[in-house]
Amino acid sequence: MVLAAIVITLGIVFSASIPSWNGAGAAWNSFLPWSAVLLVVLGAVAAVRRAWWGVSAVLVAVMVWSGVFVPQLLSSNDVVGAPELTVATQNIGAANSDPAAAARVLAATGAGLVAVQEIVGTGGATGVLDSQFADHVQVSTVGLWSKWAMDEPTPLELGLSWARAFRVVVHHDEGDIAVYAVHLPSVRPGDIAARDQALAELTELVAADPAARVLVMGDLNTATTDPALDSLTSQLADSREAVKGGFGFTWPAQFPLTRPDHVLSKGMTPVFDTVLAADGSDHRAILAGLSLQS
Repeated sequence: MVLAAIVITLGIVFSASIPSWNGAGAAWNSFLPWSAVLLVVLGAVAAVRRAWWGVSAVLVAVMVWSGVFVPQLLSSNDVVGAPELTVATQNIGAANSDPAAAARVLAATGAGLVAVQEIVGTGGATGVLDSQFADHVQVSTVGLWSKWAMDEPTPLELGLSWARAFRVVVHHDEGDIAVYAVHLPSVRPGDIAARDQALAELTELVAADPAARVLVMGDLNTATTDPALDSLTSQLADSREAVKGGFGFTWPAQFPLTRPDHVLSKGMTPVFDTVLAADGSDHRAILAGLSLQS
């Protein structure tokens, strides 16, 4: 038990240095907050067995966990002002039997921009959103609906043989915003290379983007606690990380364990971040508010 507690403690402290190990390291980092469950089990077993060294080791691990994650559970005192822009994003699920229901929920949020991933077929979700928004662009299975005019999108393959992301300029009343609507490749045991390459290419594009305001929305298949995301979040503010108040898990929908869905921004300030119902998808939706005064 002492050894297990030490391993968990080191896994938390040095999580950013853990290699991929064919996806095992990425999985550990993606579900890192849930290491608390392991600590509770270890502590209970140690207490029942009266293994006091084990209890002490678990208490140290709990203090380390608390130092890392408790600040994220507390609402941020730095969030001020009202949003000039509200955005929503959801992977509505290719297997969703009623994608129109998910689209109706997204439309009802009042968001000015709505990004949707895993759009299959025509009508359904697209028909619902088309009726509610002035402009809309779609590349393959990814779409963006806007209350403001948009330019033609630039498809982005991001290492794939087909585009599952795009960049488009939204002409907001307060100034243009370069929006990246994205669905990165999935992560599976032994298969994270495609995700990593796509994330690296996206990071390079964002770094080179001349726009003063940049917004990245979608399913990045990368948790906030995964160090693979650090190169992108070092440039952009993560809405959930900024407002805090909880982890904001979005997947799997029935009992969310991690957050692969994100709203990341530059030149804007996150004001709120809320997780919404899934409505048939395996991902819950995100609704975020942004102040355009950075």
